[in-house]
Amino acid sequence: MVTYLYWAAVIALVVLSLYAGSRLGSLRIGAIVAAVIFLVGWLAYYFHYEQVFVKRYGGVMKITVPDGQRHIGATWKDDNLWIENYDPQTNQCIFSEYSKGNLLEGRVVIRDCNPLLTTPASGP
Repeated sequence: MVTYLYWAAVIALVVLSLYAGSRLGSLRIGAIVAAVIFLVGWLAYYFHYEQVFVKRYGGVMKITVPDGQRHIGATWKDDNLWIENYDPQTNQCIFSEYSKGNLLEGRVVIRDCNPLLTTPASGP
């Protein structure tokens, strides 16, 4: 819901700048200002607000599990989302970080990890 409100505000500012430009006699300047507002709004959303909206305000974010892997879990560390998948072909657990704007994404691979295999407990 918050995501839709954000984009409604950005589009309203774009339309307002186009309208103001036409009323002041310079639609070209209004179009340039509208393009700058849209570009700044898109960049701000992609590099900052997307994960903030999802984590704090119930926004929408879609992530797909790579082919051949199985999803195990997900957790937040600060404003970054960590996804744990298991690859049965290589027997590896893969932790992937989804950071703001995908700039500093981390990846941790644990070899010989088989969380889906249950082993009998050895006891006294």
